[in-house]
Amino acid sequence: MPGTPRRHRTRTLLTATAACSALLAAGLAAVPATADDSPSGDDTSAGRRVVGYFTNWGVYERNYHVKNIETSGSAAKLTHINYAFGNVTGGKCAIGDAYADYDKFYDAAGSVDGKADSWDNGALRGNFNQLRKLKKMHPGLKVVWSFGGWTWSGGFGEAAKNPAAFAESCYGLVKDPRWADVFDGIDIDWEYPNACGLTCDTSGRAAFRDVMAALRARFGGSNLVTAAITADASAGGKIEAADYAGAARSVDWYNPMTYDYFGAWEAKGPTAPHSPLTSYTGIPKAGFNTEATIQKLTSLGVPPAKLLLGIGFYGRGWTGVTRSTPGGTATGPAKGTYEDGFEDYRILKTKCPANGTVGGTAYAKCGSDWWSYDTPSTIAGKTAYKNRQGLGGTFFWELSGDTADGELIKAIN
Repeated sequence: MPGTPRRHRTRTLLTATAACSALLAAGLAAVPATADDSPSGDDTSAGRRVVGYFTNWGVYERNYHVKNIETSGSAAKLTHINYAFGNVTGGKCAIGDAYADYDKFYDAAGSVDGKADSWDNGALRGNFNQLRKLKKMHPGLKVVWSFGGWTWSGGFGEAAKNPAAFAESCYGLVKDPRWADVFDGIDIDWEYPNACGLTCDTSGRAAFRDVMAALRARFGGSNLVTAAITADASAGGKIEAADYAGAARSVDWYNPMTYDYFGAWEAKGPTAPHSPLTSYTGIPKAGFNTEATIQKLTSLGVPPAKLLLGIGFYGRGWTGVTRSTPGGTATGPAKGTYEDGFEDYRILKTKCPANGTVGGTAYAKCGSDWWSYDTPSTIAGKTAYKNRQGLGGTFFWELSGDTADGELIKAIN
């Protein structure tokens, strides 16, 4: 995921026992079938799911809080919130930021319902309490706790050594009595199983499938189990490195991260939109577009209804660019508010308004800076594609990148 602090953790080999495999198989067999093929029986109409990420670190420098989800109008549009991130360490799920998660005090003005948090012993505060209040205001809204992300994915290698023990630890944390009513399930963001992200994982092709099966067996059919997965559809790429079709039997849906295909980590370019819907003449790498990702996953046997279409509420950009259209050379990442090469849509829409489209997304050149990002118009095109393909809905990274009045989320159809 973009915009997260980075930390190194070594990945390790999966050593699954025959007994564990039998347990996982038994857990899978116990999962009831439902009309929409979602193991949890999630009652959100297929195709209408709108899942938005809320980051726990956003309450600091970004000054984005659960109350902003309500005041922007986003809460009324969302069906699910993915709360990012919990940590994965020592083979277990763990708290990511205790202060932001359940201790930060909100006064009446900052609280989603206008009532201040309590300082009573054992009282829940922080984002968890604010999410609890938001759910009371929107009874159909569900919240899923996401674990891992770019920074903490290194912990999954250890977790994969004993999937059942990992699942038990996650269940105990997500269903902790202090906040059990806040969360409706778990999301796994492993970047990337049996492939390289911040570090390289060698846990084997079956590891992801076994971990997801263990989570489904422990969380049962009444909780959501989802996963953010790679969008690399290139020949021999990350999708081929793990058994995503096998793991799909255990999940309610996948969030293929159909953004960050290209960016200023290639400092000299060529410039390219980070979230193309389709290929286009001159695209730097085949298989790096949303359509290719969806086609690859469905060809492997993942049902379209278990795939959500991913959208970034941000742009990626270069500087030192002389060419307006994609494919130009650059000298490095463009300056961003929080990190170079990265900027929120809410800032880019006025700082560098889009003046071109390619591959179903937008781009802009302002001075020597070149940015690509989605707009309400291109999001409408992407969600139309989602509907044509019979996908299970839409998800986006992340809520604080939108305007104060929810311009992007309101464009999702």
